[in-house]
Amino acid sequence: MTAASRDPHPPKPPSDRSATGRRRSSGASAEAAAPVVTATQRVVDAIYAAILELRLTPGTRLREEELAASFQVSRTVIRQALHRLAQDRVIELHHNRGAQVPLPGRDEAAHVFDARRVVECEVARRLAGQLSEGQWAQLGGLVQEEAAADARGDRSAAIRKSGEFHRALAEMSGNPVFVRMLDELLPTTSILMAMYQPAGRPVCVAHRHQELLAALAGPRATAAAEMRRHLQELEAAVTAPEPRPAALRDVFAGYRESEPAASLSPSDSSGRC
Repeated sequence: MTAASRDPHPPKPPSDRSATGRRRSSGASAEAAAPVVTATQRVVDAIYAAILELRLTPGTRLREEELAASFQVSRTVIRQALHRLAQDRVIELHHNRGAQVPLPGRDEAAHVFDARRVVECEVARRLAGQLSEGQWAQLGGLVQEEAAADARGDRSAAIRKSGEFHRALAEMSGNPVFVRMLDELLPTTSILMAMYQPAGRPVCVAHRHQELLAALAGPRATAAAEMRRHLQELEAAVTAPEPRPAALRDVFAGYRESEPAASLSPSDSSGRC
């Protein structure tokens, strides 16, 4: 497993997340500079967000020429962005076929959620009873924004806020490796949900995040157990066996039961086909 207006800033993709710098002014004092975002990073951010929010569906081909026209940049910039995303396993690059959004098999869900449990249960264990007032406010705000997005049917915003919630927890743990691992696992989770989750169910359930927040106020073991339960619930949604197609005999059983045994079709009334 929202504010009324949509947040234009999705969870950032794996590369160059700290692309902020400080630029000294010509005067005596130094002041913070605006974040420096290259054209390549802008493309990386946009494609990452589109995959995470399921605006790019699994299997979508990412053609360099179309992307270059959309972003109004050179194909060299697009190629750099695609290679960076492929290195982070957000997209796939195939020889002679180019880039595409992955099409993971259902069996891959077990590996993805196994990795998420290793990372996020430890994150929850570390944060239990340790969050500051500011961190509580940040996490509570994300949960509220996710719930509001769910209520108004804004699936993309709900997915984005869910990802931001899980990523914020990883950041608060203080381990940047945890954050990088989640940056790879979150888009794959969204794709798996898009492909295999029953229709009508949200990717992450906001009230589960509220329960997780409550658990983070308690002992470490309780927080870790609640995170495990949350992730197991998500995994179960994509690993449940697909329903078997009904046999035609069963589908039309009502017709056999309702019609008289001696009734004939028009072609049978004369005794001939």
